[in-house]
Amino acid sequence: MNDTGNFMIVDTSFRVIWETFNHPTDTLLPTQTMEVGGLLYSRQTETNFSRGRYQFQMLGNGDAVLNPINVPGKYTYDTYYISGSRDEANDTNSGYKVIFDQSGYLYILRRSGERFFITTPGQALSPTRYYVRATLHFDGVFIISYQLKNSTTSESWSVIHTEPDNICVKIAGEIGTGPCGYNSVCTLKEDRRPSCRCPVGYSLLNPTDEYSGCKAAFLQQDCEDGGGQGSERDLYYMDELPNTDFPRSDYELFTSYNVEACKTSCLEDCLCAAAVSRDNRCWKKKLPLSNGRQDSGVNGKTFLKLRSSGSLQSPTPLPQKAKNQNTLIIVGSALLGSSVFVNFILVGAICLGFFFYYQKKLTGTHQDKASAGSNLRYFTYKELIEATQGFKEELGRGSCGIVYKGKADHAGGPVLAVKVLDKVFNDKEKEFKAEVKVIGQTHHNNLVRLLGYCDEGQHRLLVYEYLSSGTLASFLFGDDVKPSWQQRNHIALGIARGLVYLHEECSTQIIHCDIKPQNILLDEYYNAQISDFGLAKLLNQTQASKTAIRGTKGYVAPDWFRSAPVSVKIDVYSFGVLLLEIVCCQRNVDVEIGGGERGVLTDWHMTSIWKAD
Repeated sequence: MNDTGNFMIVDTSFRVIWETFNHPTDTLLPTQTMEVGGLLYSRQTETNFSRGRYQFQMLGNGDAVLNPINVPGKYTYDTYYISGSRDEANDTNSGYKVIFDQSGYLYILRRSGERFFITTPGQALSPTRYYVRATLHFDGVFIISYQLKNSTTSESWSVIHTEPDNICVKIAGEIGTGPCGYNSVCTLKEDRRPSCRCPVGYSLLNPTDEYSGCKAAFLQQDCEDGGGQGSERDLYYMDELPNTDFPRSDYELFTSYNVEACKTSCLEDCLCAAAVSRDNRCWKKKLPLSNGRQDSGVNGKTFLKLRSSGSLQSPTPLPQKAKNQNTLIIVGSALLGSSVFVNFILVGAICLGFFFYYQKKLTGTHQDKASAGSNLRYFTYKELIEATQGFKEELGRGSCGIVYKGKADHAGGPVLAVKVLDKVFNDKEKEFKAEVKVIGQTHHNNLVRLLGYCDEGQHRLLVYEYLSSGTLASFLFGDDVKPSWQQRNHIALGIARGLVYLHEECSTQIIHCDIKPQNILLDEYYNAQISDFGLAKLLNQTQASKTAIRGTKGYVAPDWFRSAPVSVKIDVYSFGVLLLEIVCCQRNVDVEIGGGERGVLTDWHMTSIWKAD
């Protein structure tokens, strides 16, 4: 690690094999460069370091640009910043390298040697006095900032330069959400970064993330039976949003329309969610509204359609009751006005209909159990007996049950791993349902996926996806041939990513409490996936004193034997033991011939540290 912050791996001749400066994420440091094809990408949120929605790249035509991207598909949306370093008169003199020098200047070097400055040239910063960085933040603003070295106070970073100067206005592509998500309004803070809020009548999609976008908190206008005509229209009104605009989502434009005519037109249109009146013209917009911004430069008047009832929540659907009553009246009239024979037929049909309705309702009670906050399938105990052929093939045993191999009940269905819980949740129905709900809502590439469950009498089972390569224990300790370093490194990183997600990124934080090779499964490509997570107490339930030690001998952290509350350190300790096993391909605890156990790796490791000291 050199003084510039570049971490390098070198060989015995000090030839650089790999260095972090060639693989930047969201930040450039002084002396770091980025050539054509180079890329910076933002993180997802302030605390989530996964790849986010923005990127800064050096194009082959000589320009450096900022783009929003669609994260799942990696599709690049319209640029919201272009450096202008391309020389259209002479292509051979276009820019080819972004350089961040020690003085805090960010510029593009042209092939002629000329510098095209992104930052404004001014007073240089001394590298001996200041830290300097250029960071693409998760909200899309590219900021060059500095901080005084050896400061006795916790000073914040001071901003030198931002791109763009107003991200709320600059991001305005044909598709995409804008910096704040759909139906949200962007305003600029003093540090030139965006602040997002929902307009009146709307609420955040994710209450913990202001950039997630907004949803309507009221019943939308009904388009049936004439839509915005009559009494239906009277339930809504147009609320003005000062200095606000949604430049996209237009679906209709009227000319020679004043403000009142524009508002009325939107009220009478069940598809209209907002209207903008400007220069005697009227733009009608439908949901979702995108690229919303509030800025003093906005011209015209923007109106949002809201429900005028006392509550913004969806009202009780009285019209549907009226429809049902009308239906009963019609059926009764038909019965009274027809022949006796026809009446018998109708009565029989009605009784048969009620029979099938209640039969369906009874058979659906089991499925209703699976709707407790997740899309998990509910299996009956009989279905799982058939799927496993009477629990015929055992895959493994754990501290809380036995796992059997099964097959889905339809042709070509997936192979299943059915875990029969024997003692963890006995007589604890509420705890079981709470844990299943949490597990069902927890999804990550390095976590085994829960497909369904069974909660029938004393039978409690969990149904997981089946991973063909078995456990990490059999992979590490099963053969005489050791896995390659590349495979072991890939597996270790996968386990670490899964633990970070459980501890820091999922909606309900989870402590595993039993990290060991038997609880790490491998798919056909040897990607590591953590199993049995969520079967211990959750993080917000494990801060009190412990009643019993969880885990497996050899992997249990010392915290269990002290009065300290359980924390994520429990898993970190177990992961450390697991890393030693992955490196050495040797078990931490060996079984001796006499049946006893002796510590191997951790004892050896601590002895080595003691001797080194």
